[in-house]
Amino acid sequence: MTPTQYYQWRGYRCAYEISSLPPTPSDGQTPLVLLHPIGVGLSRRFWDRFCQEWQQQGFTNPLYSADLLGCGDSDMPAVAYRTEDWAEQLLAFLQTVVQRPSVLVVQGALFPVAIALAQIPEALPLLQGLVLSGPPAWAVMTTASPDWQRRLLWNGLFEPPVGPLFYRYARRRQFLRSFSIKQLFAAAKDVDAEWLDMLETEANKTASRYAVFSFLAGYWRQNYTERLMNLQVPTLVMVGDRASSISRSGKTETPEQRVREYLNHLPQAEAKILNGRNVLPYESVHEFVQAIAPFVTTP
Repeated sequence: MTPTQYYQWRGYRCAYEISSLPPTPSDGQTPLVLLHPIGVGLSRRFWDRFCQEWQQQGFTNPLYSADLLGCGDSDMPAVAYRTEDWAEQLLAFLQTVVQRPSVLVVQGALFPVAIALAQIPEALPLLQGLVLSGPPAWAVMTTASPDWQRRLLWNGLFEPPVGPLFYRYARRRQFLRSFSIKQLFAAAKDVDAEWLDMLETEANKTASRYAVFSFLAGYWRQNYTERLMNLQVPTLVMVGDRASSISRSGKTETPEQRVREYLNHLPQAEAKILNGRNVLPYESVHEFVQAIAPFVTTP
């Protein structure tokens, strides 16, 4: 594990690490910026296995893994987090830390953060490409959640005393294992001790519940159809052959249908289907590295 470093954004301390030596302008290697998912116990540690495998396969691109505000070792203010906030944080990270055009590797439903980032003119010169790992079902990406529902969840269910009690329940190892088997991994055997230990350790930071509650409340749920059709960034879409959706609106979609919808709507996209379900950089890490390497490495 490499040393944790920090940068300032809006007065908050935000954590990140670089898994290789800092790049130089002449090294010719495109940096990868790794965007972790939001959930109980999830942080930049999600990418540890990927970073190790990337280097074991002989690739030397610098790997930047950063904790979003509210997660990991970054500050955790008790606020509702919106995709636009995280996108602006990510822009500051690209401008002040990475300082080079990069490929952004995005896990799951954090794709809306990348979309919001791409709407900021200053970000486009810094986005060389996007890799989407297990993006949401198409119906999820094109259906907004109502404002009243978000407010009801945030101000009702997630407020004390219910919110803290729910988080204590959700961070139990038994629940984390059950949820991972039912919703994330293709094979129960892959929900290993390393995965569960990581989730338990990070979930002990109880202030991280505000980021989780923001995600569950659906602040990221919007209709992205038009923005996706205007996304002028080369994009690689990676979908598991047993991909599933937690949302009811996406449960009937097959992996092939998901890929087809993304290819039909993204102007500069290619796609691959891998063995796995919803956390490909963890459950199918060897295949995932091999699949994205041609897209992100410089010949």
